[in-house]
This record gives sequence, C-alpha cells and structure tokens, in this order.
Amino acid sequence: MQADDRGEPVRVVLADDESMLRRGLRLLLESSGTIRVVAEAGDGNELLAAVRSHRVDVALIDVQMPGKDGLSALRDLVALPDPPAAAVLTTFDLDDYVSDALRHGASGFLLKDADPAMLVRAVHDLAAGGAVLDPRITARLLPRLRGTTGNSREIQLVRGLSARERQVLELLADGRSNADIGLRLGLTEATVKSYVSTVLSKLGAQNRVQAALIAQRVADVGNHW
Repeated sequence: MQADDRGEPVRVVLADDESMLRRGLRLLLESSGTIRVVAEAGDGNELLAAVRSHRVDVALIDVQMPGKDGLSALRDLVALPDPPAAAVLTTFDLDDYVSDALRHGASGFLLKDADPAMLVRAVHDLAAGGAVLDPRITARLLPRLRGTTGNSREIQLVRGLSARERQVLELLADGRSNADIGLRLGLTEATVKSYVSTVLSKLGAQNRVQAALIAQRVADVGNHW
C-alpha cells in the first residue's frame, strides 16, 4: 500500500503525549508526499478513537503515555476488526517494553531518533504487510528475544509447513512485505496474505515478528527447512 493501488497516500495515526514530537513526525512523514497523517493522539484512548473514526493503514505508538498507555492501547487496537499495522516508537532506555509490545501484536519497533528516510520506508513496509525493526534494536535486543535455540516443538512446527509456506516464512523472516514476497515467488499479494495467515496459524504466532523469531531460532540449530 505504498500510496495504495489507487495512488492514495498511506494513512497514519501518530500517538505520543509529546506534541512537539508528533509535529516533527508529521512534517517528516508528510514531506515524503506518499504519507498522510490523518490524526494525532496524546494517549491510548485518543488513539483508539482516532482509529475508529478514520481509515488508517499504520499506527505509530509511543509506549509511555498518560491514562491508557501504549501497550494497553496496542492490545485493544489489534482486537479491533481489520486493525491497522502498528509499530511501537521507543527509546533505548525502554528496551524492556519491546518484548511486551511483541506479545501484544506489534508489527514493528522504531526508535524516535531514526533516520527520516528509514522512518518513511518503515511506514510503507508496515502498510504493505511487512514487519520492521530499527537495526539498532535488532542488534541490541534480538539475541535476548530470540533465546538461544529453537525448541523441538518449534522445529516440528516449521517442518510441518508446506514447501511454499516455508518459502513465505523465510522471506517473512527477512522482513519482506507481502508485495515483495509476491514478486519474489510469483504470487499475487492476496495469495501471499493467505499464506502468511496460514503460516502464523500453524506456528501459533500472533504476528509476523513472532513468526520471524521462530524461524530464526530454528535456523540457529542448523535446521534449514
């Protein structure tokens, strides 16, 4: 949905209690010409109200907000019918929140001081069905989130996937969007979306990031599917 199929911009909601940060993010994202910030929220309740009132492709959510915080809002957000892709905005001193956000269904983790081009690209990847991690978060946190190696149950779950499902999982684990996976495998985006849903279901993963972590853990013990 990179400026979607009709050429429309990606529609974003920003949730952060710092108005200056929201203003800066809005200017940054909208300067791309392919992203439109349709609403801003200062807490989790305002975020949920904004998502219910607008057609939203991507929600960028701060963790620490007054009232309903970002993690609580994320949990309620993913329970909505056809929720937007959600990425958590975090800082290095809030590392412990990342694993919680993962469990609550976040599809991305971005640092507030990320390079502008990287943030724009991340929003497009999220809207297209991808999962995004700031490289600095990956380097610092992924070993802890992954654990040491995949357990026998995870190995069996991955081995239980069809050959095509394993191809989709491998590309998903690389952070590829549905559109990119489709191009690489010669599939329509709708077909890829169906495969991704099946893979998540078979692995017992709530989202793409969890599935990617399972894939990486299994690969770490020498299982190349």
